[in-house]
Amino acid sequence: MLSPGALRAHLLAARLAGPVATSREQSLHSYRLFAARDPRMLLGLDPEWAWSTRDLLALMADKCGVSPDPSDHEGPDVIDPDRTLAGLDAFADRLVAAAERGEPVLIGTGHPHRLLGFYGDLADALSAAGCTVLTPAQGCSVDITTRFGLRTYNLDYVRGVALVRDAGVEGAGREPGAHSHSPLPVRTALGAAAAAGGPLPGLVVGDHGWVCGAGQLGIEAIGLADTDDPALFVGEAEGRVSVAVPLDDAVRSDYYRPLTRYVLNRAGLSQ
Repeated sequence: MLSPGALRAHLLAARLAGPVATSREQSLHSYRLFAARDPRMLLGLDPEWAWSTRDLLALMADKCGVSPDPSDHEGPDVIDPDRTLAGLDAFADRLVAAAERGEPVLIGTGHPHRLLGFYGDLADALSAAGCTVLTPAQGCSVDITTRFGLRTYNLDYVRGVALVRDAGVEGAGREPGAHSHSPLPVRTALGAAAAAGGPLPGLVVGDHGWVCGAGQLGIEAIGLADTDDPALFVGEAEGRVSVAVPLDDAVRSDYYRPLTRYVLNRAGLSQ
């Protein structure tokens, strides 16, 4: 069993925490866009409170451990590994409750190239524990506005994990899916589940728009977020996201395997 100390060391060695690849400049730019309510940064969240850039910096310092100094605007951003560990513990505890209740669960990612394995292992373990891992709206098209204009994607599932693919790309043996921040995929999935008469998820697990989009609709959500994704931490502060785990969400996929083991061991869901 991986101890908290061993996982902490791995977080630092893999740069999942500590100095991370996300630049300080990139994070500050994201906070300015969020304060201006740019939809690209809101990820489907409609904040109840007025968030200035300074407010967001203070929040991210508290939630992630980034520097609270607004004049610090160069170099890599920093995540406190102890905050990551605390977030993973809370994340695992929520999975325990889902397994004990046999809740239907919806799992989705906007980072399939990096995090598909992490979420796929969670889906397998929750399914084995008696949870229904939902896959609504399989193959449905979703039109998402990107920096390249309006693009059509298809909603797909791999190992029970929802993702989007460029239209015309089929099959789990191909590229694992597209990077997306949009809340439209989770809205499409939830809408299809409701139209079919349910079940609706008791919990949504994921990142980006999957978490914020679900939380905005009143469905409990937990997920992972980097220092340039303040929306999940705002959602947590406002009570619409139950757990936001601070970590670098774009390192090598195999670097997340120890996190999977740790979370599943803590949750008693190891297979």
